[in-house]
Amino acid sequence: MNSSISQTAANGDRLKIREYIGYALGDTASNFFFQMFNIFLTFYYVDVWGIPKVSLLWLIPVVRLFDALNDPVMGLIADRTNTRWGKFRPYILYGAIPYGIAGYLLFAGPEFATTGKIIYAFITYMLMMMCYTVINVPYSSLMGVLSPSSRTRAVASSYRFVGAFAGGFLISTFVRPLVKFLGGIDEAGNINYVNGFKWTMAIFAVISVIFFWITFIATKERVKPPKGQKTNVWEELGELVRNWPWIMLLIAAVLSTTFIALRSGTTLFFFKYVIKDPGTTIFNIGSLDFDRADIFLSTGMLAQIAGTIALGFLARRIDKKYAASILCAITGISFMAFYFLPKDKYILLVVINAIGYLCMGPTSALTWALYGDVADYGEWKFGRRSTGLVFSASLFSIKTGQMVGGFLLPLFLLCFGFVEPKEVDGVKVFAEQSPKAILGIALAFSIAPGLIALLKAAALFIYPLNQKRVSEIEEALNSRRAAASAEKE
Repeated sequence: MNSSISQTAANGDRLKIREYIGYALGDTASNFFFQMFNIFLTFYYVDVWGIPKVSLLWLIPVVRLFDALNDPVMGLIADRTNTRWGKFRPYILYGAIPYGIAGYLLFAGPEFATTGKIIYAFITYMLMMMCYTVINVPYSSLMGVLSPSSRTRAVASSYRFVGAFAGGFLISTFVRPLVKFLGGIDEAGNINYVNGFKWTMAIFAVISVIFFWITFIATKERVKPPKGQKTNVWEELGELVRNWPWIMLLIAAVLSTTFIALRSGTTLFFFKYVIKDPGTTIFNIGSLDFDRADIFLSTGMLAQIAGTIALGFLARRIDKKYAASILCAITGISFMAFYFLPKDKYILLVVINAIGYLCMGPTSALTWALYGDVADYGEWKFGRRSTGLVFSASLFSIKTGQMVGGFLLPLFLLCFGFVEPKEVDGVKVFAEQSPKAILGIALAFSIAPGLIALLKAAALFIYPLNQKRVSEIEEALNSRRAAASAEKE
């Protein structure tokens, strides 16, 4: 991977391998929590901790909406930060510990009554997402200032998403076995999943803090705003909404996170109620037991990593926006196929899922690399570089997409008559789901996310900055910066 994708960077702007890897570990840390939210949070709230599904219809959207509005604010704050470490790296250093604590608290699972659980979930979810904003808007913005080269940023993005999907692989592969192992047995003789989630999250929280600190140490900010640039919040916001590439990229990114959140959140419901998989252990690693759902999730993440590694090959041969659009369309078709595939053909399900995720890996990396091009476009067109504000859109899109995806899943469960488990004499009893409820879960896992992925593919195709246009803007900015430097001398 190192030799292939590093060659795509311009010689003068190529970064050292340790910086690419250091930057990538930041998204590994982010995805320890991001994938926990996507895959396990709704399942944990409804099936493990016992929050009524109807409460999630307002809890998740309210938190996500409030938090999404914080992202542009954080971008503006970061753009106005000036320290010896740069604009964005200080937030990675100081935000790491609060981020880890908030993630642990989200899955701490105290023994409250139903109302207390809802209040606790609301407060801790809100706290977690605020910490996520404080550290991830600057982290995402850091990509835009690692190098002035669009191709070098694409390489950094590919490393980043290898790191991201590695984090997702660890979560999808080891969380459920760790939960079973660390949970122990409760008084009723069952695995204590609440304790299992709590201690599992504690482990990943500590690792995430360490990884963010490595990112801070390994990276450097190289692209500076134009000399004498004046800041004006309303003018910058006005320039942002007039930045057509940013608008199209925002739409694509919101759609992306929506279908990822919806499908990931439905996976465990799909295996439990549609496939009717009993969770039988397939193999062991020490004291950790792995079942079919674990293998399904982990192979998907491995396929994402493989696809992202192939980004170097794509970046040298295909325009980023067209490559992302085509690959996203393939992902959408793969997801929709699950509605029609026989549910007893497990190997076929794994293979089709791997194809979808193989294409989704480079799509995500390519889409995020486009944000650096959008920041260049804004500087070229308006004479002002607002890297933090532009990249805050990436976090805004994540939060908005998770809000929509997080709302759609409980909505499907409610509208199709899903019956949540009830506790009887200290024992959790799971209801037999109706054919209508099973249909709703199947649609939420296949047709719905597949259609949203196809809409994202269309948005990326419409996105106006192809590689030829990006290269022209890059040359113009380099000339402008060289002239400003010569004038200063």
